Amino acid sequence: MATRPETAKKILLYWMDATFAVMGFMLSMLVLTSAGEGRITVPRAVAAEVCALAALVFLPLILRDAYDDRPRPTAKLVACGLFAASTVALVPSSGATGSWEMAGCFFLSALALYVPLWATVCVGAALVALTTFYVSAVSDQPWPALLLSLTLSAVLLPATMMIWRWLWWTLREAYDSREAKATLAVSNERLRFARDLHDLLGHSLSVLTLKSELAAKLATIDAGKAAAEMADVRRLAAESLAEVQAAVDGYRVLDLDEELAGVRAALEAAGARCVIEARTDDLSPAARTLLAWAVREGGTNVLKHSTATRCAIVIDGGVLEMRNDGVRGPATGPDGSGLRGLAERMSAAGGSFTTAATPSGEFLLRAAVSA
Repeated sequence: MATRPETAKKILLYWMDATFAVMGFMLSMLVLTSAGEGRITVPRAVAAEVCALAALVFLPLILRDAYDDRPRPTAKLVACGLFAASTVALVPSSGATGSWEMAGCFFLSALALYVPLWATVCVGAALVALTTFYVSAVSDQPWPALLLSLTLSAVLLPATMMIWRWLWWTLREAYDSREAKATLAVSNERLRFARDLHDLLGHSLSVLTLKSELAAKLATIDAGKAAAEMADVRRLAAESLAEVQAAVDGYRVLDLDEELAGVRAALEAAGARCVIEARTDDLSPAARTLLAWAVREGGTNVLKHSTATRCAIVIDGGVLEMRNDGVRGPATGPDGSGLRGLAERMSAAGGSFTTAATPSGEFLLRAAVSA
């Protein structure tokens, strides 16, 4: 099932929020451990804790600003960088475990969402070099190990952050393209129908207009010719009406298999999983047409008036049941002109049509026709 883009965005952001929360917990434990062992003074521990947590609080806000596009650096980004730098500066002077310097890499991962790649690489190289020199100078850690650890973090954390945002952009663009494709299909169908009506009625209406004007002019001159012209007008009007009725009937003859395939494609494009079980070999052409209309109207109702993530369509013995989990409120009968019209058509053909919310929280459309 396709994932709706806003849902995917929330999942990614909540995942990163949880990551920052875990990082904050680890840093807090490090502060308490270092202060308890006397490797860092209490005032310095408090300052380090405040700076670390402040940087981690700013990070989710920064990410939310940069997830839909690439904005210019903001004051929040600068503040986060200052808190991260202060955190690194307050690293314990001896016996350090190598966790404080990660704050700078987290800031670099946020910066990568705001600036081009070349700028990220330059800032990352400077950050790794300065942090390695500082931490190695104030602690007993050898600089080669620090350099390797910081380099890996400075590469992996920004890369992961950029991949997550790219994944969100890809989902959003795919969803937008599917919506555009569905809209384009509807527009093309309207244009085709408009062309057919124009071809059918354009000439006929022009002739009717001319003959009516001629009859009006002849009415005071030659009543016989005027009557003949009006007889032609009536004949042409009847022929035009018959042509329109034939065209509309042609549009009304739907293929059940095509409608099932079309509804499935439309629902899955909208992010709803569609399962179809159809046994239609024993249905008459009239029954298949009625059920095809029910499938089309039911699919349209799901797309326009629900938030469904799954839809099941079952046809057996001339009975159609469409269930979806996108109920927005109680429903006791056909709602909307399309469903009301379908109910009237089913009733006129000797069938039945009902819509209702089920106790299980689903919306059920049921149509029965004579096989």
